[in-house]
Amino acid sequence: MHTATIDRDQALVYLTEPERAAELLTMACRLRDEGHGRTITYSRKVFVPITTMCRDTCTYCTFVKPPGAGGQYLTPDDVLAIARAGDELDCTEALLTLGDSPEAKWPQAREFLDAHGCATTIDYVAEMSQLIRSETRLFPHANPGIMNASDIARLRPTNVTMGLMLENISDRLTDPGMPHHNCPDKVPSVRVETIREAGRQKVPFTSGILVGIGEHPAEIVDSLFALADMQREFGHIQEFIIQNFRAKANTRMRNAPEPEATYFVRVVALARVILGAQANVQVPPNLTEDFSQYLDAGINDWGGVSPLTIDWVNPEAPWPDLVRLEAVTGEAGFVLRPRLPVYPEYIESEWIDAELLGAVVGRATDDGYADIPIGGSTP
Repeated sequence: MHTATIDRDQALVYLTEPERAAELLTMACRLRDEGHGRTITYSRKVFVPITTMCRDTCTYCTFVKPPGAGGQYLTPDDVLAIARAGDELDCTEALLTLGDSPEAKWPQAREFLDAHGCATTIDYVAEMSQLIRSETRLFPHANPGIMNASDIARLRPTNVTMGLMLENISDRLTDPGMPHHNCPDKVPSVRVETIREAGRQKVPFTSGILVGIGEHPAEIVDSLFALADMQREFGHIQEFIIQNFRAKANTRMRNAPEPEATYFVRVVALARVILGAQANVQVPPNLTEDFSQYLDAGINDWGGVSPLTIDWVNPEAPWPDLVRLEAVTGEAGFVLRPRLPVYPEYIESEWIDAELLGAVVGRATDDGYADIPIGGSTP
């Protein structure tokens, strides 16, 4: 298992001294090429916002809405309509995104769940995951927030992957005046326990950090090492998202400065160096106009890109057209390949539930990528 080639003090130097950027980027690209060659991947997906209600109130979020102002659940018919439309366009991933435990805060959430015979929102996610699996070729990838052991076990038979962003390991971001104040599901130790439990249950997992929400450079470094430690212990974090904060209108952080591009590129490169050659390091391509610069920082994946649905977490940022994504990737000297929501190295019985493995293999190429054209069908 990977051990970081630099220690915490060295990492902080690379992050805080811009004059070391060229050295850092060179190291990151060497490691990426060592682990992944010249292949860059993406997952062709539909975004399924199961519910936009949540009990947390992060100061940068526009996804979450209260009842009466857009906060609602998708009905089973809604979910199936999105999934079927994505299936027609050769998508392979249904990204199920939602707020944390809205039933703990909102009576309207409790009423919806009761009407659908569900004790919790996780139960509803499990039912929608089963519906998607039974009616389409898509594979659910649930990002339902904090999960306990029974939640993960409940979702594993229908979800090839699950995810939860660490965002940051620092408790300071939960202090008064900080973005995660009064957000019980953003307490770092709680998030770490969910990520670790997924490792215990052998679930291919997505995690990562959010850069620009008031953290210090040292806290970025600590967060990356925390993720590296969990990966070293369990080996289950199949992808690490390094995401740049974007200020959004109608949020309390609407005037907060976004991370400078040169700084964020160093964060991305540092993630590669800390996480190692074999790690799948991803930056969303829709949050930066010139997203090609991340290819020079050691990434090997663009994440989920949809030909159909918006990015519900960043609705102001449209996905790049898949033709453009392939062109930009190719111009930089790489080959773009579509993958399944589960990465090739995790398509094994150890990692995928027996009820799913045959279907996953059936949609994969011999080397484990998605058996679809780059662009799939077009709308």
